[in-house]
Amino acid sequence: MKTVSILGAGSWGTALATVVAEKGLDVTLWCRNAEHASNMAELRENELYLPGVNLKETITPTADLELASRSELLVCVVPSTGLRKFSEHLAQVKPAKESIILSCTKGLERETGLRMTEIIAAHLPDNTTAVLSGPNHAEEVGKRLATAAVIGCKDDKIANSLQSIFSLPWFRTYTSTDVAGIELGGAAKNIYAICAGISDGLGLGDNAKSALVTRGLAEMTRLGTALGGRAETFQGLSGVGDLIVTCYSAYSRNNRVGKLIGEGKKIDDIVNSMNMVAEGVPNTESFHESTNRNGVEAPIINEAYSVIINGKDPAQALEDLLARDPRPETDQ
Repeated sequence: MKTVSILGAGSWGTALATVVAEKGLDVTLWCRNAEHASNMAELRENELYLPGVNLKETITPTADLELASRSELLVCVVPSTGLRKFSEHLAQVKPAKESIILSCTKGLERETGLRMTEIIAAHLPDNTTAVLSGPNHAEEVGKRLATAAVIGCKDDKIANSLQSIFSLPWFRTYTSTDVAGIELGGAAKNIYAICAGISDGLGLGDNAKSALVTRGLAEMTRLGTALGGRAETFQGLSGVGDLIVTCYSAYSRNNRVGKLIGEGKKIDDIVNSMNMVAEGVPNTESFHESTNRNGVEAPIINEAYSVIINGKDPAQALEDLLARDPRPETDQ
């Protein structure tokens, strides 16, 4: 693969464009807004979403989806709530059947419970899909700080080909065939990051946060395996790795949302004040419905739903979690 299009010019899409450009490949960076594309082309920088990171001359910003769809590798980095509509539009411009579609969006569709690659495949059934995920903050990738990720694809040959593109001295990738597990871990961890932020906002300290993250991993694994993932995947980069960085990093939008909730701010005000999506907010609703649909016990997700969606007092949610019936730690 010699041509790559990054479909979505937020912070993560822009960071991925810089990674691919480092390999010497031609990169098309697509965004919805023509003025935004023109601004990036002129400044050689995504001033709106990833300021301070230089865009090489081999990166071509554009708002022309048909032009962007001609690449051999199409990297989807659009918000999860808009992926279905975007996939419809992408199918309409008819990318080549040989083009690989790599999803870098973390989410679960609320109405259907479908993962992102499943939505893409429903609209572009002739194209092979794959996923890239892990503990990857765009701000650090843009600064060329050491990073690792995992690429999931059911076709080992394609996974290895993608691995060669996303491998640099400072950006290391691994491969896996567990596409479901990778996507589910990457999406669910955002909910626990909001919960970790709520813990910070309530001033609960390190003990509570550590317990929350640990029990969140157990819950994520229980839910993820019920939905088709493999248990070992949740012990890897897209599971515990992504969970740790999102729950503890100052870069985490989801963590910031939670902290503001814990401090007493209203969720609508928080979301409206942000210029990028905190995927944990819509995915709280998606995963809550999925746990009910599949009969999976998920007390943390249930309380997160009560706080984020129904406006329950965070301190009361914590009290209710701690008041649950005693049980062995290894109970599933």
